[in-house]
Amino acid sequence: MASELNVCGVEPESIVDGRGIRFVVFVQGCPHRCPGCHNPQSHPFEGGTVMNTDDLFRRIRENPLLRGVTFSGGEPFCQPGPLAELASLVHSAGLDVTTYSGYRYEELLAMRDPEVKDLLDRTDVLVDGPFLQEQKDLTLLFRGSRNQRVIDLNESRRLHQLVLEKLEEN
Repeated sequence: MASELNVCGVEPESIVDGRGIRFVVFVQGCPHRCPGCHNPQSHPFEGGTVMNTDDLFRRIRENPLLRGVTFSGGEPFCQPGPLAELASLVHSAGLDVTTYSGYRYEELLAMRDPEVKDLLDRTDVLVDGPFLQEQKDLTLLFRGSRNQRVIDLNESRRLHQLVLEKLEEN
C-alpha cells in the first residue's frame, strides 16, 4: 500500500542534485530554516502537495535516462517512512538514491528512530549538514556550503567508517 508524502515540488530532470540525471523530490517542511537557503518555500510544514509514493514512482519510471532520485527539501528526515518506501521502489528499478539533510550523519544515527534508520539504509549518498551562508561556495559540487559533506553510505556501511565521496572539484 502506497504512502503519502507532503511535497513542495518535484524536478523531473536535474544535474545539480547528485550524479547523473536525477528526478528530485523536494519535501515540504524543514525545522532548520537555514538563512540563505535556496529553497525557503519548503520551510513551512503547512502547505505543499500531498503525493502518493506509487504515483511518484510511476513518474520516475517514465524517464529511462535517469541515474537516480534525490530527496531534498525541506528536510527529508521529517518524512522518513514514506521516503524509505519510495527509495525501496527506486532501488528495485536499478536507480540510486541521494538524500540531502540539514542534520549531520551522526545526529541522524543518534536519533535511534527506526524510520530514520530505514531511510539511511536505503540511501546511497547522503549530503549532510546545514547550509551555512558564511561558508557558501558556488564552486562545490552537489552542495552549497563548505561544511556540508557528501558521504558514500554504501562504502561507509561496508567499511564501518565514514567514507566521503571522491568529487572532482576546482
